[in-house]
Amino acid sequence: MPKIILATRKSPLALAQTELVAARLRAAFPGVECELLKVVTTGDRKLEWSLEQQGGKGLFTAELEQALLQGAADGAVHSSKDLPNESANGLVIAGYLPREDPRDVLVLRQGVATPATIATGSPRRRLQISLQFPGTTFTEIRGNVDTRLKKIAAGAADATILAAAGLRRLGIAGWDGLEFRPLAFAQMAPAVGQGAVAIQTRAGDAARLAAAFDAATARQLGLERALQGRFGGGCQLAFAAHATAETLHLFHERTGQRSLPLTPTDFDQPAAAAERIWKMLGL
Repeated sequence: MPKIILATRKSPLALAQTELVAARLRAAFPGVECELLKVVTTGDRKLEWSLEQQGGKGLFTAELEQALLQGAADGAVHSSKDLPNESANGLVIAGYLPREDPRDVLVLRQGVATPATIATGSPRRRLQISLQFPGTTFTEIRGNVDTRLKKIAAGAADATILAAAGLRRLGIAGWDGLEFRPLAFAQMAPAVGQGAVAIQTRAGDAARLAAAFDAATARQLGLERALQGRFGGGCQLAFAAHATAETLHLFHERTGQRSLPLTPTDFDQPAAAAERIWKMLGL
């Protein structure tokens, strides 16, 4: 394994995450060289699209998967929350980096106590934050993290919502003119996989790479992704599921916010747990 080529999007966050994956692989396999293959995805090209209206599924992942299928890359690095439940035929998730802070962060212009406008294209975020600010109106926002922060600081809206993990990986602890307010799970259930970085490979290569990655995160994501598969998910549905060791924080547009107990068996048998929770909620 002298060289591993990692396919990645070109955004600053994607590149930062891919460098973390490369460091993990170099530590696990001394002497291995990691090379980055920078890919532009449909979601990156179509900045004018509303992800909610376009469906979002695969918009940030399909071209990376093609690089794997065509043999141009050995691994593809994804933000787990962007990765659909179904991989392309012949591809699997080899593993995950240790999960970062999975919370969402409300980013407010300084001096704004109650935002009149919040910029987010996510139904999950929109429905949950409207429980805290019922009179708020919403507008779309696209672009890299720094682009979004600049837009809010310039007055494009009173607030936006970003993932804490992305801010941390970019080294952004604050921004002139803005206040960062992390949201507890009871205020905003995170997206499935939020805070986790997934490494996708061809099925035949997964076993040799799996030892480099984090088993605890894989166990969490196994349950969350099983729930996503059972409940449905994507940019058009207001759905969230985040599993801690003992509690599932869930949001669905038909049930609202819920906190449910989990047992070790739920992580051992994620498909059965997802079915049990689906029936319990009466969906």
